[in-house]
Amino acid sequence: MKVLVTGGCGFIGSNFIRYFLKAYPDYSLINIDKLTYAGNLENLSDLSHSPRYHFIRGDITDAPRIEELIGKGVEAIVNFAAESHVDRSIEDPSAFMKTNVFGTFVLLEAVRKVFPKRRIRFLHISTDEVYGSLGKSGAFTEATPLAPNSPYSASKTAADMLVRAYHYTYGLPATITRCSNNYGPYQFPEKLIPLMIANALENKELPIYGDGMNVRDWIYVEDHCRALDAVLHRGKEGEIYNIGGRSEKPNLTVAKTILDLLGKPHSLIRFVTDRPGHDRRYAIDFSKIERELGWKPTVSFEQGIGLTVAWYQAHPEWWKKIRTGEYLDYYNRMYRDR
Repeated sequence: MKVLVTGGCGFIGSNFIRYFLKAYPDYSLINIDKLTYAGNLENLSDLSHSPRYHFIRGDITDAPRIEELIGKGVEAIVNFAAESHVDRSIEDPSAFMKTNVFGTFVLLEAVRKVFPKRRIRFLHISTDEVYGSLGKSGAFTEATPLAPNSPYSASKTAADMLVRAYHYTYGLPATITRCSNNYGPYQFPEKLIPLMIANALENKELPIYGDGMNVRDWIYVEDHCRALDAVLHRGKEGEIYNIGGRSEKPNLTVAKTILDLLGKPHSLIRFVTDRPGHDRRYAIDFSKIERELGWKPTVSFEQGIGLTVAWYQAHPEWWKKIRTGEYLDYYNRMYRDR
């Protein structure tokens, strides 16, 4: 099978590519990534000479380029490409609307133009943030009404609705997954867990929004990749599958756990003004994918956070280069004339 992965140089996308190439020795992958701030070629540098992996620097809003790639015998698309940081969406929503909404539209249109002569499976990677915020109890199901509270989650909601509409209007073989918070190797250091780890390693303060009691469900990224594998190969077309880690933790607990693992004092924690529209709690009911596809998380939070802290300790050159912006300067020079 030939698979087009969008946004494959990002955190989840790069982990998925590694997982997929290992799991399916007869598959080939094309990775298109714009290489914005969160896309890093070094995440997949060891695959650069693999005959089954091909990287293209490109934008999913570039319709002619996307149609050209799909014309090369692509049989499935896994759409990771997205602007994904809530704080950045509050400061400047425009990039989120362009990539997350219009980019998804371009991909769907390209698939529609070859359908039904060619059936291209479309797997759209979304987020639990489209559901909004929960109270102290309950969990999001696939039937929970969508109630996004940030420009980021609103853009992902719009993309989800486009995917749904193209399935029901045109019959495109599309599926949507909505996952809880991922963590693990290669995560961009502005996200909570890698930011806490990197700051702690440098003995810097760990900024925590509000009272630190905002709750998220955490899933180790390799467990997420296994879930996407199951949905791509065995998921029912037109369906939505929630993916969770069964590991609800307040942000403050996450920060303290990281400090304890690194032997650092809790006094490094600094509470900062809460961000606008900060959802209080997310929790995922993933019984559907568990029941229908036999998937469930295998890595506990205690195991996963230990693995993640150890990875960042072992790869300081990776995250320090990102924090200084050095890698972006390199890419811009390398691709200036392409």
